[in-house]
Amino acid sequence: MVNSNTQSQDASIVLAHAETDALLQKVTEQIDLDTFDVNDADLLRSLVECLGDTRGMTRLRCAETLAEIGEAATPFLLDALANHVNPVVRRAAGKTLTLIGDPTAVPNLIHALLNDEDTVVKGSSIGALARIGEPSVQALLDILASTDLPESTIGHAAWALAFIGAGAKEYLYRAIASDSPVVRGAVVGAIAKVAQEEPKADLFEILVKSLTDVDVDVRCEAAAALGNLAYKPAIPNLIELLHHGDGESRRAAALSLMKVGDRSAIEPLQTALAQESEPAVQGVIKLAISQIK
Repeated sequence: MVNSNTQSQDASIVLAHAETDALLQKVTEQIDLDTFDVNDADLLRSLVECLGDTRGMTRLRCAETLAEIGEAATPFLLDALANHVNPVVRRAAGKTLTLIGDPTAVPNLIHALLNDEDTVVKGSSIGALARIGEPSVQALLDILASTDLPESTIGHAAWALAFIGAGAKEYLYRAIASDSPVVRGAVVGAIAKVAQEEPKADLFEILVKSLTDVDVDVRCEAAAALGNLAYKPAIPNLIELLHHGDGESRRAAALSLMKVGDRSAIEPLQTALAQESEPAVQGVIKLAISQIK
């Protein structure tokens, strides 16, 4: 009886695979011949169902086919993202929306990010939001400003904002004045990404100013960014941060100066070392001096 059931299941899978292959072949031929009807709702729904195929390469082929069809497929993918019982289909729908990059999908992707129970669906949704770019930015900033969302969601939003980079620039200039330190920290990270692509003075000015932020995480984020960018004009500001009352800020300043690597920082670091009372920070300052030398 068990063997009979197994054989029946195997036969069903083979049949489903054959039907999927035939459908994809049919659609591919129609696309090649420019005869595909973007208004054929039943066909588009069937294609979206193919995202649940048990074969990974076939799911990829289906996603690429839907991406080639483009925004006509968006409503059917959004329906699957929100309502399909199979998480594999929801995940693949999010990844396919990443390929399409349709701005109208932003509200639905945000809903999936905040409400879907599947972590891969959340990841697919944030990937699509990052790919869509500027139309996603305000919604991402709203997530960052929220005080009742899990850290994983906040982290996803911060990553997407940094990924968007230059596409979010105008929003970032405004958001750096946010009351939320989480938003300001994420903005500093995103501005650092933009500065890598577009090393403009106004961007570095924001990073340097953030060294004096009231929040320790923002200060440390700014120091790390300036170090990674090896921005030498920030050396006097980083030296000043070496004498901040907060140990984490002093540590971040020393690490940043080490990455900038300018020998003019050695003497101020030695002075700071003589005044430093926290062993952990002393160790970082010694390392910075050694590395710069």
